[in-house]
Amino acid sequence: MQQEFTDAYRQLLQAWQTGSLPALRDRRFSAAAWAESQQHLLLAHLHVLAEQTLARMARSVEVSAEARERLEFSLMQWLEASAPSNFLALNPDVIRRASESAGASLNRGVENLLADMRRGRMLQSDESAFELGRNLGVSPGAVVYENALFQLIQYEPLTPKVYARPLVIVPPCINKFYILDLRPENSLVRHAVQAGHTVFMVSWRNPQPEDADADLLAQASWDDYVEDGVLRALAVAADISRQPQVNALGFCIGGTLLGAALAVAAARGQQPVAAMTLLTTMLNFRDVGVLKVFVDEAHAALRDASLGQGGLLRASELSTTFAFLRPRELVWSYFVSNYLKGDTPPPFDLLYWNADGTNLPGPFFTWYFRQAYLENRLCVPGALEVCGESLDLGLIDVPAYVYASRDDHIVPWQTAYASLEVLRGPTRFVLGSSGHIAGVVNPPASSRRQHWTLENGQHADPEAWLQAAQQQPGSWWPDWLAWLAPYGGRERKAPQKFGNARYQPLEPAPGRYVAVKAE
Repeated sequence: MQQEFTDAYRQLLQAWQTGSLPALRDRRFSAAAWAESQQHLLLAHLHVLAEQTLARMARSVEVSAEARERLEFSLMQWLEASAPSNFLALNPDVIRRASESAGASLNRGVENLLADMRRGRMLQSDESAFELGRNLGVSPGAVVYENALFQLIQYEPLTPKVYARPLVIVPPCINKFYILDLRPENSLVRHAVQAGHTVFMVSWRNPQPEDADADLLAQASWDDYVEDGVLRALAVAADISRQPQVNALGFCIGGTLLGAALAVAAARGQQPVAAMTLLTTMLNFRDVGVLKVFVDEAHAALRDASLGQGGLLRASELSTTFAFLRPRELVWSYFVSNYLKGDTPPPFDLLYWNADGTNLPGPFFTWYFRQAYLENRLCVPGALEVCGESLDLGLIDVPAYVYASRDDHIVPWQTAYASLEVLRGPTRFVLGSSGHIAGVVNPPASSRRQHWTLENGQHADPEAWLQAAQQQPGSWWPDWLAWLAPYGGRERKAPQKFGNARYQPLEPAPGRYVAVKAE
């Protein structure tokens, strides 16, 4: 390996001396200014060479797999931070911008930095372009139920007739529900409503230290979110729609909560859901991807001691953790553009949502971190007691649509595929392209990306499934809606009012819970 590095280094020096260094395809060094400055381009080439060499060295170290993963993650952080593109004096594109603007770009960069310091986070999108209820989360509807944990939104029908059985969506409580109801053109909610489904959405409360019931919320547990959250939402939607069963969709940790809730219901001899959809969800946590570098007994014990009995895990801590899983795209690219070049990030609805995080009750988080991520006990029959019931996901005997994103760094698609091992009912697995969010929010009109399906059974091994699967162009949404339609029940006239005599409308969608900011 040392000889390989030496040879590559000599070749770079020789090319530099002859003035023929090739341009790099790396986006950090792709601006014309890099190619026009051989000295800066040499620095860029040397950095890329160092990245490749050190990554190979880290992979070859004879340590445990866990230690190697932590080494590789730490090394990645250091290499991304030390890239010459991140330094004023070493980035020719930044120097040119400053020269051409007579220093104005640097002044704007300092102003951006000071504004972000006051804000407490790095701006990734022009947030002035968005307003919840005006151009985000605009699907018409009403809040028909609320308790201390969530509001339940019922959306207005857009078709003369609707399926009798409604669709209840359980989004992640780590972020806000409107990722599934952004603009009308990329709203999964609106798409489902236009297909004739009556949609109910869980809008989780964003607990704040100054809330009147802050002490109560800070002690909310996993059991509370299952019993008073998911199961309560399913019951209210069933009551309003006058149906013994509903259909349900869970996204990310919302899918994990949904799975736990249905297992609890099954243990009680109940089956409140006719068909279940899981989007980028883990029920089996045997491989949690890059997040595993944060998962060990020491970290779990620290969290148990600090938050296990109460308190809030702040949204800023969660957002920082997720950003540094992909530091090049989510940290350093904005550092360069915002602070060194003085640019204002353009409006981007996904990144606006990404910055609109939520706090989490400490006991809820610590239970989830230990029982799911560290010990992977959710998928072990009888290993846990939830809501007074012995938890067995194998009791969930309903048709399930399981979706995963191929480039997901939060829920590896192979781990999402492992959900098929514990579900007893008929399953359909669909793999989409792109990542955790962009793979899910992929409306058909965009004609972007692709997905994979397999019509003739499943495989025990996910890679074998992928080898046998057929690639399909475009969005997976039509495939999902075609799967869901037979479970919607008979069609009936669309309701003219929200709620019913027991559950009256409380306020228009998107409701006040989702509007609370976690600063």
